[in-house]
Amino acid sequence: MTPWQVDVLTLFPEMVTGYLSESILGKAAQRGLVLFAAHDIRAYAEGKHRVTDDAPYGGGAGMVFKPEPLVAAIEAARARLPGARVLLTSPRGEPLDQPMARALAAGPTDLILVCGRYEGVDERVAHFVDGEVSLGDFVLTGGELVALCVVDAVARLLPAVLGNASSTASESFEESLLEYPQYTRPAVFRGVEVPAVLQSGDHARVARWRRWQALQWTRRRRPDLLALATLSDADKRLLELGEDEL
Repeated sequence: MTPWQVDVLTLFPEMVTGYLSESILGKAAQRGLVLFAAHDIRAYAEGKHRVTDDAPYGGGAGMVFKPEPLVAAIEAARARLPGARVLLTSPRGEPLDQPMARALAAGPTDLILVCGRYEGVDERVAHFVDGEVSLGDFVLTGGELVALCVVDAVARLLPAVLGNASSTASESFEESLLEYPQYTRPAVFRGVEVPAVLQSGDHARVARWRRWQALQWTRRRRPDLLALATLSDADKRLLELGEDEL
């Protein structure tokens, strides 16, 4: 199996490598399922001080990421990973969601993530990337967190990374529904007991309860998602039931 490869282009490689070397992602890398690398954009900057920012044309607050080091870093990454998809982190990018993660996981291409910084990135850099990605309607100090979220969301969908192919099937945002509540031992914690249905051993009742919970949580907290979900007739009937009617 050919490993999925990701290059992250950043001014702060250690911010990236620290996260990617731990937990499930670190184990996936050790097993050769994925290959992660972080490359310092400053290495592609010219001059003694390796400057990567400059004042914006037309004036204004803050500094702008210079195009020369960014484009040089992107071109070097494309040479390392021919055919890879290149995404620039940007507040105006397409919001990361589960369908995007699934599409990226389906490949077949590797991934190059370019971490923005400063007040913004010189617009001419957009001609050298395949798209832009965001985490949502808020602003971060840099794109490293965006890149890490993309890698995490995609890598866990790859075959054998989680070790259980069914682990992702019922998670939040699959089928446009939030996930049902989860419990583990002890059966009673500080006076709160695990729902009796989960201790019943009746798999059909458990499945029905979990589906009802997923529907109810989504209706209460994310009605926008529920509007996108494809609900069966059984789902629609479940939505109208109280928990004591299950």
